[in-house]
Amino acid sequence: MTTTIARESEVKRVWHLVDAAGKPAGRLAVKIAALLRGRTKPMYTPHVDTGDFVVVVNAEKVKLTGRKDDQKFYDHYTGYRGGLRRKPASFVRERHPERILELAVKGMMPKNTLSRGMFKRLKVYAGASHPHEAQNPQVVELL
Repeated sequence: MTTTIARESEVKRVWHLVDAAGKPAGRLAVKIAALLRGRTKPMYTPHVDTGDFVVVVNAEKVKLTGRKDDQKFYDHYTGYRGGLRRKPASFVRERHPERILELAVKGMMPKNTLSRGMFKRLKVYAGASHPHEAQNPQVVELL
């Protein structure tokens, strides 16, 4: 028996469309990260980028369980002393609703240069419309 290793040239990338309305952010992020990495494919190889494109719509309606709208904070450090900026999830949802899901998916990807390329294939939109109709994305029901 020989082991087959996927090659970058052999990968066929598919476009997936995910509706995030009313779904928990963390559980949805796990499934999206698996699609981006290619873990749902039989040819998955950890050191080769075998993932697909993922388009997420209705990111503004993603659900945060419990009291996370008030208690969860997103931190940003400016690099200066005393430069830690903390924003609650409710503030981030008002200004940039797609960022909640983007940061959740990014946290579930491996921390290497390969995952940075995978993350670029994630397209998140706050509303129900998206400009990727020409790619004919397949609707995926996650959860």
